[in-house]
Amino acid sequence: MIIFPAIDLRKGRCVRLIRGDVRDETVYSKEPVSIAKLWQLKGAKYLHVVDLDGALTGEPKNLKYVYQIAKEVKIPVQFGGGVRDLDLIKEILGKGVRRVILGTNALTKDFLAKALKQFGASKIVAGIDSRDGKVAVKGWKETTDISAIDFAREMQELGVKNIVFTDIKRDGMLLGPNFKSTKAMACALKIPVIASGGVATLKDIRHLKNLEKYGVSGVVIGKALYTGAFDLKEAIALGAS
Repeated sequence: MIIFPAIDLRKGRCVRLIRGDVRDETVYSKEPVSIAKLWQLKGAKYLHVVDLDGALTGEPKNLKYVYQIAKEVKIPVQFGGGVRDLDLIKEILGKGVRRVILGTNALTKDFLAKALKQFGASKIVAGIDSRDGKVAVKGWKETTDISAIDFAREMQELGVKNIVFTDIKRDGMLLGPNFKSTKAMACALKIPVIASGGVATLKDIRHLKNLEKYGVSGVVIGKALYTGAFDLKEAIALGAS
């Protein structure tokens, strides 16, 4: 299981939000590139970078830092947050980012089909954000009537090979992931699912590790690493066990 340390960018800083609410922001570093290097030093095999300003506005605002991270670390980076343009995807990949995450606002069938055709399934990840089993959009501010699982199945049918599944109610809360919804999502698909939201303890990682057989291939960890709930090296060792 791949452990993805999260770097959430807002106004050039490395922050964490609670359930995506900018009013509940904690700034952990004003040097996001240094944080990326730290996670690499601790053994990370992949980084998960999100432009929170982009997710909220529909246009990335922190690409300068994303490109610096991709340039200065040797491990691959997956990035998302407000990417809704094919030319922008091309630019981001050209700057060394390994995979681009397209969020629910960008995941129309036509746009996704074009992105997959132009860049290939190995370069495009579908980011599916869910609240109470329904797809959430616009930086999580709105919840639709669309089933997250049904939406994920549509993405799979179009050719997506990787999905990041975030349970919004758990994100930044340190209450543990929603194992039930994560398992349901993985079982509904034939493609790998990366879990995101709520990891608080190594026990949570062990539980997610037990879901590997259903298709959970990785987990994004943010706040628990920044607060020192456990060390990244411990998480990586557990994921590899």
